Amino acid sequence: MKPICSIVIRAFNEEKHIGRLLEGIRVQTIKDVQVILVDSGSTDKTMEIARRLPVEIVKIQPQDFSFGRSLNLGIAHTKAPIVVIASAHVYPVYPDWLEKLIEPFSEERTALVYGKQRGNSTSQFSEHQIFAQWFPDHSVATQTTPFCNNANAAVRRSIWEMHPYNETLPALEDMAWGRWVLEQGYRIAYTAEAEIIHVHSETWQSIANRYRREGMAFKHIYPQEHFHWWDLFRLFFANVAHDRRIAREQGVLGREWNNINHFRWAQFWGTYLGYHQSGPLTWKLKQAFYYPRTVQPVNTPDRQIEPIQYHEMEDK
Repeated sequence: MKPICSIVIRAFNEEKHIGRLLEGIRVQTIKDVQVILVDSGSTDKTMEIARRLPVEIVKIQPQDFSFGRSLNLGIAHTKAPIVVIASAHVYPVYPDWLEKLIEPFSEERTALVYGKQRGNSTSQFSEHQIFAQWFPDHSVATQTTPFCNNANAAVRRSIWEMHPYNETLPALEDMAWGRWVLEQGYRIAYTAEAEIIHVHSETWQSIANRYRREGMAFKHIYPQEHFHWWDLFRLFFANVAHDRRIAREQGVLGREWNNINHFRWAQFWGTYLGYHQSGPLTWKLKQAFYYPRTVQPVNTPDRQIEPIQYHEMEDK
């Protein structure tokens, strides 16, 4: 019999996080799942940790990696009609995460569902504000824009078969697919109850690279759009002012002042560079975008379900 859903996880050197995600999957209310890990050349203990649980491992060479290509490869190995997509450095907050994420597929025109994301103690203050803006506390049954995020999403496999992910984009393969979905008359839903914690521990250069590749992708998807130098400064100052106001209200402005400045500059400088990037996604760019050198509260409505207690499930 087919599993209720298949889960595709993309990973590269995620030994610090993959165990928590897999444990979170293990304690979900939905048990009949297939888990596929698409690994792009991990050299740490990611594979060792993954093999502790029933996980199917699919490998992709680093030079062949793109977000779209790794997803297409993973989804091709799935057996269920609904495919859940998760980054290896996320973990579910509640044991009904899967249940809530796939619930909107009861509507047959629903092609894509994505869930809430929040940061943790290692997240930058400004990133907490971005999560709160992009992933509100209320669900949307029928969304009118193509925005979505494959760190915490699910798609109907039969529709993916009609139109796989774009493998040439450096990022935003999810938004490109969402745009196609809406153009075909299908639905996108957002469910706030399917909440995950998204862990980012990045250098300022890594943050700039992340937004640079997203800027490149956005320009490819919407070639008529522009991001001028005045957009760079306008958005930088507007968002810094917003974040400082929130930090002041929370009594942490002195501690977060420099972090806010650094994050927002990396975000919009990276976006500016991405919009003006020309040429193909070369191996050199892939090394900068996907394999960087790294160093290692929003009000949420109460739910009538206990969160998963991860403190007893730390990786050994």
